[in-house]
Amino acid sequence: MSGSGPYVMALDQGTTSSRAIVFDRAGRIVASRNREFAQRYPQEGWVEHDPEQIWLSQIETAWEALAAAGLEGADLAAIGIANQRETTIIWERATGKPIAPAIVWQDRRTAGLCDRWREDGLDALVQARTGLLIDPYFSASKIAWLLEHVDGARARAEAGKLAFGTVDSWLIWKLTEGATHATDATNAGRTMLYNIHEGRWDGDLLEAFGVPAALLPTVHPSSGLVAEVAGGHPLRGVPITGCAGDQHAALFGQACFEPGMAKNTYGTGCFMMMQTGAEVMASRHRLLSTLAWQIGDEVAYALEGGVFIGGAVVQWLRDELEIIHTSDEIEPLARSVEHCRGTYLVPAFTGFGAPHWDARARGLWVGMTRGTSRGHLARAALEAIAFQSHEVLTAMEKDAGLPLRELRVDGGASRNDLLMQFQADLLGTRVTRPRVTETTALGAAFLAGLAVGYWRDKAEIAALWAKEASFKPRDQSIAEVRHQAGWKRAVERAKDWAREDAE
Repeated sequence: MSGSGPYVMALDQGTTSSRAIVFDRAGRIVASRNREFAQRYPQEGWVEHDPEQIWLSQIETAWEALAAAGLEGADLAAIGIANQRETTIIWERATGKPIAPAIVWQDRRTAGLCDRWREDGLDALVQARTGLLIDPYFSASKIAWLLEHVDGARARAEAGKLAFGTVDSWLIWKLTEGATHATDATNAGRTMLYNIHEGRWDGDLLEAFGVPAALLPTVHPSSGLVAEVAGGHPLRGVPITGCAGDQHAALFGQACFEPGMAKNTYGTGCFMMMQTGAEVMASRHRLLSTLAWQIGDEVAYALEGGVFIGGAVVQWLRDELEIIHTSDEIEPLARSVEHCRGTYLVPAFTGFGAPHWDARARGLWVGMTRGTSRGHLARAALEAIAFQSHEVLTAMEKDAGLPLRELRVDGGASRNDLLMQFQADLLGTRVTRPRVTETTALGAAFLAGLAVGYWRDKAEIAALWAKEASFKPRDQSIAEVRHQAGWKRAVERAKDWAREDAE
C-alpha cells in the first residue's frame, strides 16, 4: 500500500462526543470538528448510548472537517479510527439495526453477574489469558446481559444472525455498508474474551461466559488495511488502515515507543498506560496487562490503570449541578480559593476502577462546613482527578520496579494548568504536555499513515512529538501529606456503598 493523498483523517469516537481531525505530514491539525451526543442513564448504575447517534455524529463531523479544510476524499491517504473501548453493541447482520442501546463501558448493571463468575473461580483464568480482571467494565458481561435480556437474542446469535462489536467495529461496519465486520487487537483485548498471548479469541472464555463465536469480528493489526469506505459520500474509496482503542492510540500518539515510557489521558475518565515492551508484564497491584498496539507481527504490551470518572466530574458540575456554564470556567473558580478546607469529592459515580475495582462504590462529598463554597467544590473536583491518577501511578511504579521520570499527558483536562501542577506535586514527577493534546486522534492518524507509507517509521513519528509545557513537582508540606491521608479516608467511605441497593 502507498498513500497518495497529502492528508490523513482520524475519527476519534469518544464517550461523550465524536471528533474528526485532518492532519498533515508534520502532525499538525488542518481542520477539526466535534459533536457531543446524548448520555442515557435509564436506571441507577446504567449508562447507554444510541448507536445510530454515535454513527451520525461521527460521520457528520468527518464531512464537516473535510469541508472545513477545503478537501475531498481523494486528498486523504488513509483514515484511522480511535474509539471508546469496551462499550458494547449488538446488531442484526441482515439489516444493520442494533438490537438494543449500546451498553457503555461505565455501566455497572452486570456487577452481580461478575460476582458469580468470580465465585465460580474464573478470575485466575481471565487474568492469565487476557491480562484483565473480572469487572462490569469489560465487554463480556455486557454481551452476556444482552443475550439474556433481549428476546430471541441468544438463538439468533448462535445462528450467526447477529454481530457484536465495540464502537470501532460498529463504525467500520457502517463505513463499509455492512461489508466488513472487524476490530483490531487492542479493542479485542478489552472484551475479556481475547487471549493476548496467542492473539486469538479464547474458546475456553467464550464457553465460560456463554458467548457464541459467530458473534465476533475478525481481528486485525492496529496498523494495516482493514477495508475501504463504501457509499456515495465524500469518503468513498478512502482506505481504513488504522484502528485502536482510544487509550492505545493516545499512547502511540505520545510516541511512547520505549519500554518504561508512560502517558495519562485526562478525558471522560483518566487512563494511565506504561509501555512494557514485547513481553506481557503481569501486575501484582491490581492493574491491567494489555496490548499497547500491533503493527504487522510486532506486538507491544502495556500496564494500564483506569479511572472511570476524570474529566466527567467537570461535566457533572456543568450539566447536573450547573455551578459552571462551560468546562473552561472550572479553573478560575477553583483558583478562587487557596485550598479545599478539608473537603473531598470522591467521584465514584460508576464505581472504582484501578486499583480498587469496586463496582458498588458511589460518589461522595465529605468534609463540608458552613463555609464551604462553589470554589471549594470546584477545587476538590480537580484534585480528585489528580488523587485518583496518583493511586494508579503508585501501583504502576511498584509493578514496574522503577520510578517514573516523566508522565506525558493529554486529553481535554490536561489543558488545566492548576490540575497539571497539582498532579506533578502529588506524583513527584515531571508532567509534560505536548503541543498537540489531541493525541488520541493523532495516534489513530499515525497508525493509519504508517500502514500506507505516509510516515516511514516510528522514528519519524517520534521526531514530530513536541513539548508545549512542563510542570515540575514542588516540595510537599506536612499539610499536603495530611491532605493525601484525608483523600484515602474519603475513598474508604465511598466503597461498597451501593450493595444494599443491588441486593
